[in-house]
Amino acid sequence: MSLIVNPYLEESSSKVRAKPIPWEGYQRAGLITPAELAAIKKVDRQPRTKVESLLLTEGAQYATLYLALLKKLVRVDVLQYILVLIGDSLIDHDERIPLYTRAAEADPELPFGPLLRALDTPDEFVQLKACQVLSILFGSTQAGYQTSDVNTFLNFISSLIQDNSVSRRDVGVQCLEATLPTPVFRLAIWRVPTIMLSLVQLLKSSKTPQMQYQICFCIWLLSFEPRVAAEINKQYDVIPVLTEVAQTAAKEKVIRVVIATFRNLVVKAPHANLPAMLVAKLLPFLQNLAGRKFSDEDIKEDVVFLKDELKAQFESLTTYDEYTSELVSGHLGWTPVHDSDEFWKENAGRLNENDNEQLKRLVGLLSTSTDALVLAVAAHDIGKYVKYCDRGKKLVTDMGAKTRVMELMSHEDPDVRYQALMSVQLLVSHSWAS
Repeated sequence: MSLIVNPYLEESSSKVRAKPIPWEGYQRAGLITPAELAAIKKVDRQPRTKVESLLLTEGAQYATLYLALLKKLVRVDVLQYILVLIGDSLIDHDERIPLYTRAAEADPELPFGPLLRALDTPDEFVQLKACQVLSILFGSTQAGYQTSDVNTFLNFISSLIQDNSVSRRDVGVQCLEATLPTPVFRLAIWRVPTIMLSLVQLLKSSKTPQMQYQICFCIWLLSFEPRVAAEINKQYDVIPVLTEVAQTAAKEKVIRVVIATFRNLVVKAPHANLPAMLVAKLLPFLQNLAGRKFSDEDIKEDVVFLKDELKAQFESLTTYDEYTSELVSGHLGWTPVHDSDEFWKENAGRLNENDNEQLKRLVGLLSTSTDALVLAVAAHDIGKYVKYCDRGKKLVTDMGAKTRVMELMSHEDPDVRYQALMSVQLLVSHSWAS
């Protein structure tokens, strides 16, 4: 496993490696033992080849030494140096991960205690370097850790992803990516809602292909968990976001990982995701992709699979199914059903089924959506519902929809104002029915 690639950390690590540390002074002060001094001097500012040769035969001793020094020394320059040594020892050497995790056999606080404390150090380099090392250890299935350790780490990751600093966000997403291959860790991450919220918000705003790819890769790894696949779109509305990212992607790898994510969502939880994919207009996009050439054969295979699944879903839908799919997704648009008087004559009353389940969804969109298109269509649908449902006016009034539609008559968007006005006329003129 390679360490996260980040320009700030690369440059800072080079400077730290070259900086002298007064190890003899620490030994005279009784902070380190003569044996620790002798061992650290063998690797201190030595060529990489010499250090690697030493780690081949004495890797376990040096893992223990690095962790012991990290635990008992507090000066920032020393913490920086030790973290760089640990990071260097793990680059492309997964076999050395157990050398660190087995330190818990002699000291239960190791290896995670000193590394987690480093996250609270005021020095940014110490924080981010410790986060890198933790992501490698946590990303290994060989690591044994406490729930409290994981929560501390994930809360720090969440803060990085939400940070204004591009560099900190980059490290946060890459560290998350490094831990997600571990199934147990996927569920731990899923239980921290701020991480998913931050990832989706960052994906919406990011225009750089690499960051888009890394975030989508994280979502793809999460989507292997059936529970996540069943709930992720309902909770975070990711399907329309991912669709837009793929439609505007400048790099094939971004399209590849989005399409692979969609395949997982369909395989793991088809009923939860296929309707939302239809609403997001994924099928026409897939039909477009089917005619394009890709260097990766997996993309073609996934596109064909998704296209077939969505076509089958589309052909089995009734117009009412289409409409409720829109309501569930929260993405109303001017599809033919909204203007069809025949549709409303046949189906207005069905919105009252299951304790007015779909009517409540429609009224809810009026209150919660900030999208002008959704508000315009929802206001329009309230009018259609009232026109064709005998008890419609009383029900929507009791739910507060009449008041809300009247408020929308002063909305900044002209179409919202117009649709609200049309619905209010029907609400006011339609006779009461018990």
